[in-house]
Amino acid sequence: MIRASLCPEDNVMPATMTNAALRNIAIIAHVDHGKTTLVDAMFRQSGLLQDHREVDACLMDTLELERERGITIAAKNCSVQWHDVRINIIDTPGHADFGGEVERALSMADGAILLVDASEGPLPQTRFVLQKALDAGLKIIVVINKIDRQDARPDEVLDEIYDLLIDLEASDDQLEFPLLYAVGRDGIAQKKLDEAGQNLHVLLDTIVEEIPGPVHNPQAPFQMLVSDLGYSDYLGRLAIGKIFNGQVRAKDNIVCVGESGAGVALKVSKLQIYDGMHLRETDTVQPGDIAVLAGIEDLKIGDTICHREAPEALPRITVEDPTVSMKFTINNSPFGGKEGKYVQSSRLHERLHKEALINVAIQVENGDDRDSVLVKGRGEFQLAILIETMRREGYEFCVGRPEVIYRHINGQKLEPMERLLIDCEDAFLGVVTEKLSIRKGQMANLVNDGKGRVRVEFSVPARALIGYRDEFLTDTRGTGIMHSLFDGYGPFKGECPGRFTGSIAADRTGLAVAYALFNLEPRGRLFIVPGDPVYEGMVVGEHNRSEDINVNPCKEKKLTNMRAAGKDENVILTPVKPLTLEQAISFIRADELVEVTPLSIRLRKTVLSAQQRHSQRSSRHKKKKAA
Repeated sequence: MIRASLCPEDNVMPATMTNAALRNIAIIAHVDHGKTTLVDAMFRQSGLLQDHREVDACLMDTLELERERGITIAAKNCSVQWHDVRINIIDTPGHADFGGEVERALSMADGAILLVDASEGPLPQTRFVLQKALDAGLKIIVVINKIDRQDARPDEVLDEIYDLLIDLEASDDQLEFPLLYAVGRDGIAQKKLDEAGQNLHVLLDTIVEEIPGPVHNPQAPFQMLVSDLGYSDYLGRLAIGKIFNGQVRAKDNIVCVGESGAGVALKVSKLQIYDGMHLRETDTVQPGDIAVLAGIEDLKIGDTICHREAPEALPRITVEDPTVSMKFTINNSPFGGKEGKYVQSSRLHERLHKEALINVAIQVENGDDRDSVLVKGRGEFQLAILIETMRREGYEFCVGRPEVIYRHINGQKLEPMERLLIDCEDAFLGVVTEKLSIRKGQMANLVNDGKGRVRVEFSVPARALIGYRDEFLTDTRGTGIMHSLFDGYGPFKGECPGRFTGSIAADRTGLAVAYALFNLEPRGRLFIVPGDPVYEGMVVGEHNRSEDINVNPCKEKKLTNMRAAGKDENVILTPVKPLTLEQAISFIRADELVEVTPLSIRLRKTVLSAQQRHSQRSSRHKKKKAA
């Protein structure tokens, strides 16, 4: 059903019309505030899933990494039918590193549900996604979730939400938001705290009543903004986006207007819309719907698909510039090519350029040599997810240390800054403040909840946080919570210390021996266990002191006639916890690389030969002394 939003005179077409049979809504929330669980409950109670069917939890977490980590990485679409209205739900990531996913997802929405934990309240990354929704002019519905928690404080959280909206300069209409309380795990929503909710019907009714239907111009020709790309083994490239104006049918001849403004003739081979979690083929789509067009090649996110006779482009999706870069290169270690399926530099280039096509927040440039690629993104976590994805696809390569991207304006050097929120026990406040002050951090706010925990806000250079997370967890004995958000560019804060420890590097190729590792344990923390293969230049541990050392982890015990052959063979080593990919990336220095294969994560020196590294250090020392 399409109704006019204006009251036209007789025989006069209205300027705009509203499609009352559709609602396009994005769900935005911080990580682990219950967004995916709430969507699952909406599926069940809308009749999409039958009660007798056994289904997995977190249906919207379709990626393997999303299920493992419990976070949303890629924005996804689905729909539920509520009475006579089809509600298109757009699931957005809650992590600021995936801001490109948020920006393209919100381009398809007409409203948003802001989901906030009743205990934690709005956190920095809630601020990031909400800012994007307010800038897009979306109608906001606030849902305070997890009101059944023992430490729930819904009234205080509501005040914090108002403060956040005012701080983000929300309009008067956006401040007059509908408010609901929910327990997403139990599928319950209610309008008041003292009510006893039974289901999510009040939430679905509020969406239909408060979120406006998509508005379109009935006189305008067909226009669709490409907000996402997909691929099917049977249909080829898929273009996903919102129909802003007009209609399209299967087999229609259309054009795609790219960034240059030139139109490329296309033909739709298949037309689909979302029906629950799946796609359903249809003959035509109505204005405001989110459609999937098949048979369209050579297009990018942000392009406009429109009628051939009236090719008019919509405003392109714009994303913020990347703040972190990382060098990808082939694996040239002695173990290179033994564990990976794709090891060639051409394969690496091809895969990374393909990623840049479907991820608007990623930029790919050629490196200093033909075997390297420079990848720019929003944060080290986003790049770590890309690396882990490629690793599971069978790629083998090396990556360097993340480096922030500086700007120079009017002769002044600027660097990206982060707004850091720390939640820890008050006993650890001193050590946290000391460590962050060394890293050029400045305290902006401090709140003590009176129950033994404090919440502190800092302004810190982004480069100072690389490698700090593990140190923070150690300082707070695993009880601290840390969230950060990009906070623009600020003046360069000067040099700040990085890692205070050195590396323990192997000086030969072989297998690690328990006897050698037992004698190396006093030197520092080891990353390998007996039987692990090593090679010259491979980092096998963290030195207690600041300088690097070369060691022999393959050294065996020499037997003499003074000892029996079996004497002292029972060597007990300290258990070794394998490094995760994120820990490895944050650990390495500028002269080190992470070797990534489908089976292993190793640390290594960029220059493997110990003699060459010694010569380079000597020459640098002579130059400094001469200067």
